[in-house]
Amino acid sequence: MTTIDPTTPPAAESDQLPKHTTPTWEVELLISGVAVFAMLQLPGWLDDRYFALFPRFNADWAVMLMMTYLYLKSAAVILAITFALHLSLRARWIAKVGMHSVYPEGVRWEKHRVGPIQMEMEKNRDGNALLSIERADNQATIIFALGVALAASLLMLTMLVVCGFILSLAFTWLSGRHTPAGPLFLICMMVVIAPLVLLKSFDRLYGARLSQHGAPRRWLAKTLNFYDRVGFGQRSGVMALLASHANSRFQQLFLFLIFGGLTAAVMFQLNTLQSPQRLGSYQLFPKAVNGARDIRGAHYDDQRDAVHDPAVPYVPSLVVAGPYLQLMVPFQPTEDTPALQKLCPAAVVAGEVAARTASTLDCLARIHPVTLDGVPMAALHYDVASDPRTQRPALQAMIDVRALASGRHELRVTRAPIGEFRRDESDGGGEDVIPFWH
Repeated sequence: MTTIDPTTPPAAESDQLPKHTTPTWEVELLISGVAVFAMLQLPGWLDDRYFALFPRFNADWAVMLMMTYLYLKSAAVILAITFALHLSLRARWIAKVGMHSVYPEGVRWEKHRVGPIQMEMEKNRDGNALLSIERADNQATIIFALGVALAASLLMLTMLVVCGFILSLAFTWLSGRHTPAGPLFLICMMVVIAPLVLLKSFDRLYGARLSQHGAPRRWLAKTLNFYDRVGFGQRSGVMALLASHANSRFQQLFLFLIFGGLTAAVMFQLNTLQSPQRLGSYQLFPKAVNGARDIRGAHYDDQRDAVHDPAVPYVPSLVVAGPYLQLMVPFQPTEDTPALQKLCPAAVVAGEVAARTASTLDCLARIHPVTLDGVPMAALHYDVASDPRTQRPALQAMIDVRALASGRHELRVTRAPIGEFRRDESDGGGEDVIPFWH
């Protein structure tokens, strides 16, 4: 560090921030500093809420839940990255301002042992100190505003998706005919978006030719204003400002890459949370096939992750010490509801509660038969229960194991034969295999 002569007054411009410093820099730092930690925690919180809610809904609602989760988590990731990057850029800007105060004379290029071409290149790239500080200040502000605008766009898109799915499900309910919510939602969105695309194209081509006070112009303006109010317009001043100062096609490509990349990253993380063994170099490790030599922690209450593991049948532990083995079979709306409606329609519409409960339990016993060491358990009796750790409905059966010999045994619980979201049929042939030792 150079020695500063106290008798020499410092340069006026090094004692204060540059004149063109963004006036919101203090508020930006405050918001980023406070919110960055919350945003880093939010994606994990959304993961837990998704895994807790997904097993509670049938296929139609599960599609809406997944899309809502994807958009909300993408927005949370955008904000987390934005605030962390903004803090880094602001730290860089503060460092430049501080160093300009310490060394107001700037870089002494003659002290660098570089060639003339490299020196000219670095001078042209960095410019003087004030320009470099202003550039760092502008970059931090743009990143902050862009991240907030992108997250707001995703939140608006989330609201539109939720509203679209609710309308699709309402249409299905009112029509009395079951139509998969996914294709119906896509059709509804196309019906809504196609007119907007046509109107915008007409406005660009022929809008200037319309009479200022004519009915077509007023009708077009009202329609575009309606689309703008419900979230289909470019309402964000930040995005409109950036588009006007940059290549609009480049901006659209940038947004597409951001949204597409984030969605792919969130889906990849979701898959790794559901199947952690897929992440890593485990190609040569024997593949789990849900058979006799496959032991899964999700099938044992003392090993399973109640938040992230799928809702599969489970027993208390690998080792059974008592005379009875408790078997819990969680009710899965995506699979069990359509199976009940198709195989036992009379049980679903039975009159009084007690009769309907008994009929439904009998039907579920036929949907989920159990074998012990290959022998069907025809007398198996299911009772209404709930998973104590997730508070989700489940079937409970107490299996007498007093006559079993010591050693390894195997339970097989058949899965529901119907369901749009059912697990892979190649994974165990439609049944859950639970080895245990007695």
